Amino acid sequence: MAAVARLSTVLIDCPNFNPAVKSLLLSRHRLNFAVTTLQYSIHRRKSRESSSAVTCSASNGPSPPEFSSTAKIRSEVLSPFRTVRMFFYIAFIASGSLGGLIALTQLIGALSNPSRSLDVPQILEGLAIDIGAVSICAFLYYRDNTARNAQLARLSREENLSNLKLRVDEKRIIPLSTFRGIARLVILAGPGSFIEESFRLSEPFTEGLFERGVLVVPFATDGKTFRFEEEIDAKRKRMWQLSPMYPAEWKMWLDEQKKLANISPESPVYMSLRMDGRVRGSGVGYPPWNAFVLQLPQVKGIWSGLLDGMDGRV
Repeated sequence: MAAVARLSTVLIDCPNFNPAVKSLLLSRHRLNFAVTTLQYSIHRRKSRESSSAVTCSASNGPSPPEFSSTAKIRSEVLSPFRTVRMFFYIAFIASGSLGGLIALTQLIGALSNPSRSLDVPQILEGLAIDIGAVSICAFLYYRDNTARNAQLARLSREENLSNLKLRVDEKRIIPLSTFRGIARLVILAGPGSFIEESFRLSEPFTEGLFERGVLVVPFATDGKTFRFEEEIDAKRKRMWQLSPMYPAEWKMWLDEQKKLANISPESPVYMSLRMDGRVRGSGVGYPPWNAFVLQLPQVKGIWSGLLDGMDGRV
């Protein structure tokens, strides 16, 4: 290709050469140049894509968990003074480290100078105080930081739960977060027989549960559809009318919770939520309907609103 290009150039520069052939060779020369330029561009593009792919694969290592801004704001609301404490811990650690460094240099000078040997006990005392202060503040900072990360992880899981969808009726599908401030949800997850038995056990407490804004979300893990009896009370039907949408997403979230709690994936569980959407309590087996009635305040009346956060432990 290069030899042809050079020959074409020589013939083009010859003044006595046929003009038609000269024009044809000039066009061919330009075409060869365009093809060479295109091949070079493609080669450079492939090289860049290859290098970027290598860079991305090298950076895909384990990264720290990222929490949403909503989870961080809720964490600040729940623990408003934790950030202030952690700031002071860092300030005390820095101050103690600086004091310890100064005391260490003084100790080296005193040990190397016999005339200052009487200052050694006092310098050691100050150094020990600095080391103790730094150790205590570092431990307190580690404890608060661990608690904050655990709280953020829990709030993130609750936020993922709030994004799961529920079917209210044939025409309405809404996220679980819609019920914040309106109802206390109780999620049941287990085989169809577990759901039916839970439904039967809740019957004596229907009135009390309804007054406390309890709504049940039955999720049959074996795929069995939960159906009402032919004749059922209106309040009872309203309590059990919710049904999960997109079962795969619900199952994934529940399996994650069971794994964190060291519970077998096949175990039937219940989970109760507060009015604000936070998890109040959970357990293996049937939910304690009687405890709900005894501990939860009513959603209407003189105490409504004031006791929304005092939802008990079940």
